[in-house]
Amino acid sequence: MSIWSSLRTPRQAPPPAARGAAADAAELALLAGVKRGRRADFDALYRLYHPRLWRFLTQLLRQPDAIEEALNDTLLVVWQRADSFDGRSKLSTWIFGIAYRKGLKALSRQDLPVDDEDVPEAADTAPGPEQQLGQAQLRERLREAMGELSPEHRAVVELCYFHDMAYGEIADVVGCPAETVKTRMFYARRRLRTLLDDLAGHGGELS
Repeated sequence: MSIWSSLRTPRQAPPPAARGAAADAAELALLAGVKRGRRADFDALYRLYHPRLWRFLTQLLRQPDAIEEALNDTLLVVWQRADSFDGRSKLSTWIFGIAYRKGLKALSRQDLPVDDEDVPEAADTAPGPEQQLGQAQLRERLREAMGELSPEHRAVVELCYFHDMAYGEIADVVGCPAETVKTRMFYARRRLRTLLDDLAGHGGELS
C-alpha cells in the first residue's frame, strides 16, 4: 500500500504492533528501575526513545537546537518524575505526551503560531497522485508538504502514520478529545492532498 493510500484511509487502531507486549513489558521494567534510581535502566530507556522522540519533535519544531532541548527536557522529566506514571496509558503515550507539551512550550518561545482548523469530518474519495510519483519521490514530497502544516496538524499525522498510534492514544498525547484528533486529521489530509497535487503538477521533472 502506498503512503498516499494510507493517508486516504487512516486507521482507527494500529495494526499488530511489531514491538509487541513483550517490548512494552520490557520498557515498564526499565521504568521501574528508573523509579529506583538505576541510571543504567534510564540510559537504556533513553536509547530506545531518543530516535523516536527526535523524529516526532522534528515535525513540531524543525530547528535542531530547539528539538534537542525539548527532547532532553522530556527525558529529564522521565528521569525525575518516573513515579508520576500511573499506568493508565501506555508508557509511550505518557512519554510522547510530555514531548508534545515540551515542543509546544519551545514553539511559544520562538513566537511561532500554533493553530487549529475547525473542519468537519467528511468522506474523502478523490484520487491521489500515486500515478505521478514513485514511492521514494512520494515520501520526499510528503515530508516537504508536511512542513506546510501547522505543528498541531503535523503532530497527529506523525503519531498516526509514523508511530502507529490510534486516535485515542493520540488524544492522550496531545491532550484533546479523540473527535478533535479526527478533525485535525481530516484537515491535514485535505491540505496534504492539495500540496502533493501541486508538487506533482508544478514541481518540474521528477527524477
